Amino acid sequence: MLRKVDKHSGVPAYVQIVNMIKSEIILGNIQQGSQLPTVRELQAIFDVNINTVLKALEKLKAEGFIEAEQGIGYFVKKDIDVDKKIIEIIKECVRELKSHQIDFYTAMILFEEVWKNEEV
Repeated sequence: MLRKVDKHSGVPAYVQIVNMIKSEIILGNIQQGSQLPTVRELQAIFDVNINTVLKALEKLKAEGFIEAEQGIGYFVKKDIDVDKKIIEIIKECVRELKSHQIDFYTAMILFEEVWKNEEV
C-alpha cells in the first residue's frame, strides 16, 4: 500500500518511496506492465516534493524495476515472483520474533548478520 513517507524515520524519503513501490511489485499488488500513478499523484500520495518522487523513480528505473515512456508515464518492467511458501516462512519468523519481543530494527540487524554469515 502506497502511503505518506515517515519524515521522522531517519530513512531518506526517496528510499522509503523506492521500498514501498518495490514492496507492491513483490507482493503482486502492482503487476508487470502496469502504469504507476502520475508523478503529481505520487507526490500527493507520499506528501513529498516532486523532486523526491523523481529521484525515487530514477532509482527504480536504474535498478530495472520500471521504465519511462516519454509523455505517457512510468510502467512496471520487472516482476519479482516470490513463492507463497517463502512468504509463509517469513510470516512465521515474524510471529516468532514478536512473541519474543524482538523489535523490527533488532530483527533487521539479526537478519543482516545471519545473511552475511550463512553459506548456501
